Amino acid sequence: MSGSGANSVVSIGNVRFGNDLPLALIAGPCQMESRNHALECAAAIKEIATRLNVGVVFKASFDKANRTSIKGARGMGLSAALPVFAEIRERYGMPVLTDVHENDQCAPVGEVVDVLQIPAFLCRQTDLLIAAATTGRVVNVKKGQFLAPWDMKNVVAKLIEGGNPNVLVTERGVSFGYNTLVTDMRALPIMAETTGAPVIFDATHSVQQPGGQGTSSGGQREFVPVLARAAVAVGVAGVFIETHPDPDKAPSDGPNMVPLNQFEALVARLQAFDRIAKDRAG
Repeated sequence: MSGSGANSVVSIGNVRFGNDLPLALIAGPCQMESRNHALECAAAIKEIATRLNVGVVFKASFDKANRTSIKGARGMGLSAALPVFAEIRERYGMPVLTDVHENDQCAPVGEVVDVLQIPAFLCRQTDLLIAAATTGRVVNVKKGQFLAPWDMKNVVAKLIEGGNPNVLVTERGVSFGYNTLVTDMRALPIMAETTGAPVIFDATHSVQQPGGQGTSSGGQREFVPVLARAAVAVGVAGVFIETHPDPDKAPSDGPNMVPLNQFEALVARLQAFDRIAKDRAG
């Protein structure tokens, strides 16, 4: 059963996501640590995207509401982060994306950002999905670690019922035993077929080890390029990559983030794989 109602191509500012279009990116640090840090990351990512001629949406979380430990750093918070998102959009001409966790966050966030992201743990929360859909902004939904890929058609149907066909669906691995995720590459074409929406592969959270360090999550960043190449070879609309100037000092998700000085080479290689997968000239 193929999906119906979702737009097969989703435009976000000057960035277009489609399963048959050239690869686009969602990239940025795990959380918004400060204004200066966010601007530093956005400037570097914008420069790289311009050199490589690749569309990119800047990502940062104003609140990491699902930290393993109550003592984990959560980010700048909604009121402090929204002006920074607006500044990034204005200064660098980049669309921006952030997570929402509660229904009442959707409207104020939707006034500033281009994409509202639904975290994987919350992907079945109907009221949150509807609140995000009614902002009129693009909605990116992370597939829950507990869902089969064909279950995402019901998630997308809720957003469409909420009046919003501009949906992205993101694969980020499935729970496999304790503190472990695995990625089934079959999920990518299955989600494309059953939802009709552009499919994103989350290369960095797919190598996460949830709760793997006791009071924080671990990760195996050395496998990010491996899984990203595999996903792009299968064929996706975009890749989600968290990147940071110094991941080992990041307050969250450091073990699975790509060092910013390795980001450009990784993306260039993924573009080469994408051209082969989609039979496009270099």
